[in-house]
Amino acid sequence: MPRPSDAEVEQRRQEVLRHVIDCGEVRIDQLTEQFGVSLMTMHRDLDDLAERRLLRKLRGKVAAYPALTMETAKRFRETLNLPVKEALSALAFEQVTAGQTVFVDDSTTLFPLVRRFPELGRLVVITNSLEEARILGEAEGVEVLLLGGRYTEFDSCAGPDTFAAFGRMRADVGLVSATAVAGGRLYHPVRDYADLKTAALAASNRNVLVVDHSKFGRTATYDYGDVSAYDVVITDDETPAEEIAAMRALGVEVLVAQLQEDA
Repeated sequence: MPRPSDAEVEQRRQEVLRHVIDCGEVRIDQLTEQFGVSLMTMHRDLDDLAERRLLRKLRGKVAAYPALTMETAKRFRETLNLPVKEALSALAFEQVTAGQTVFVDDSTTLFPLVRRFPELGRLVVITNSLEEARILGEAEGVEVLLLGGRYTEFDSCAGPDTFAAFGRMRADVGLVSATAVAGGRLYHPVRDYADLKTAALAASNRNVLVVDHSKFGRTATYDYGDVSAYDVVITDDETPAEEIAAMRALGVEVLVAQLQEDA
């Protein structure tokens, strides 16, 4: 058999990681059987993921980090569900036009979208994300307004100073993601970020929520309203039908990115 490419190896490792997260804890021999690889190959995959601190390798088994750690680990969030994020960003890009002022929060779901902003030419981008500011920092025609405040493990700023700065600005379009959505309600594990997403609604003329299927059917500590506050929700075709129906029942337009071609 030909040796798998680096991309194929990384794809398998991401699938292993997702399975461990879903299960919480898994025996290594069960992983080798499920993914059809040798024990030596699985140990290499798990060693790589453990070195990146994406999971914990224990005696004979592996375990996911606690939910909050996984949500706040930027190194994890950036690589998870990347093809889905690209598909969502393609639809979100259609919500923005040249010359607008746009708010984008620190969600890694939106990183592929932010990378496309220079295609529009002239644009003003407000963000609390240092990574998004770095992405756009040298883009010709794009002015970046970085919201300061308390720096956090999200590689972004939050807190009273961030809200104060945001209160002096106005966006044509606000684009944010969500950590958890259930029955159309929105949740976040950190109060400051729940509050920032709420502030974005008030500071933007038009609001767009971009959220992939993995975030649905989940809750977190802080409830900050429901999707009816948004003009548009963009998700993908792996989102449960009942979750899409619940959002539409709240009166919001839901756009669905197609991840797989019809058979």
